[in-house]
Amino acid sequence: MCKKCTIVLLTLSLIFFLTSACLAGAQSHSRADEKGTAVLLVTFGTSIPSAQAAFANIEKLVKKAFPETEIHWAYTSHIIRKKMAKEGKILNSPETALARLMEDGYSKVLVQSLHMIPGSEFHDIRVNAKMFENMSGGFKKVFVSYPLLAGNDNMDKAVERVISHMIPEERKADEAVVLMGHGTHHTADAVYSAMMYKFQKADPNIFMGTVEGHPSFDEVREMLLKKGIRRAYLLPFMSVAGDHAMNDMAGDEEDSWKIMLEKAGIKCIPVLKGIAEYDALAEIWIDNMKVAMSHLK
Repeated sequence: MCKKCTIVLLTLSLIFFLTSACLAGAQSHSRADEKGTAVLLVTFGTSIPSAQAAFANIEKLVKKAFPETEIHWAYTSHIIRKKMAKEGKILNSPETALARLMEDGYSKVLVQSLHMIPGSEFHDIRVNAKMFENMSGGFKKVFVSYPLLAGNDNMDKAVERVISHMIPEERKADEAVVLMGHGTHHTADAVYSAMMYKFQKADPNIFMGTVEGHPSFDEVREMLLKKGIRRAYLLPFMSVAGDHAMNDMAGDEEDSWKIMLEKAGIKCIPVLKGIAEYDALAEIWIDNMKVAMSHLK
């Protein structure tokens, strides 16, 4: 009986030893395969070729700020990903991009939202990215950095830099500047009303409107007419000058902002250049990333 017990104990000890050795080897192998930190830039996306200049510019700035970190991209828009795939350009969703980064051996990921406001897409990204950190065998750390207009300080910076870098130099004081934001049904839509207040405080002839939220185009048009504005510069207040800027803002259709304002007697000069094409504005995202990167160390 004692002999059998001894054999059983020896067998169990051998199994324990081999299992421990395998686990130690696997952990050592995992550490050897780790690639450190990756940056994942997440945007709604665009299929407009000219609008891609905004993404090229911000990637340039990210590479300058984090020269040793590999950069990856993800589009949240399924429609745009599908459209681009038909053109032979495969773009990942944030979830697919994170899964591939995990499979490639990255231990930490800085996810940077290139959205304007902390709306529903931003919060979806945060929730889903956290799942990759919490899953068994997932990342050691995932940090989702804030969009452009996150917090009062960033909003103030954006106002100052729009005025100093985006508005054409030839614009006169009695001419209006109308900024087109996207707008949303999410409560973060209130950011655009706050920006209207801040712009108006800085320059009473700068107006903030949105396509799908508030302030609405009708509200902006009413304000322009009350002030007797006869000439206005139209600028997209979006990361890229994509479909909304080219069609809803500056298009020749009856329902574009340009046509509707010109019918009201206001001459319009569209400027088709996205926020991310201006280094001074894009640097706000970079500053957010620098803070986020400190949380990954």
